[in-house]
Amino acid sequence: MTGPPPRPRPVDLGEHPALRPTPLGEATDSAALRIRCSGEGFALARTFTRDTLRCWSLDHHSDDAVLVITELAANAVAHAVPRAPAGETEVWLGLLLDPAHVVLSVSDPGDNVPEFTGADATDLREHGRGLCIVDALAEEWGWTLKPPAGKTVWARLSTCPPP
Repeated sequence: MTGPPPRPRPVDLGEHPALRPTPLGEATDSAALRIRCSGEGFALARTFTRDTLRCWSLDHHSDDAVLVITELAANAVAHAVPRAPAGETEVWLGLLLDPAHVVLSVSDPGDNVPEFTGADATDLREHGRGLCIVDALAEEWGWTLKPPAGKTVWARLSTCPPP
């Protein structure tokens, strides 16, 4: 691939059926969890993601999924929660399974757009590489604003077995 990776963009939920609420009775599995903004919350996020994928027989994707959900949650805690109005500091994790993908999402109270800053192989920054990791592991990622306030940042990973 030449040039920088494509920039993620806000998404109309109508464009991505996997991000729309699924009526009960359809064969899609989902799971959600509210976490606290703490080390314990991140540990719970990792365990929740790993356990959910194990239940869906997707253990072979759990390392990538855990890394992606941790990066998305860390971004929410670092960038959205501090700017949120008092008392609105919930961060929600969501996992949605369709036949070909698992969609990982983190919803937070912030309206700030995720900032993707590309990195090169010599970039040794301590902070600011989380979305580069997400971009490398996900087939696609982006965000959806949630009026009147907040957003959901999501990443879609393939459920195909590794080669």
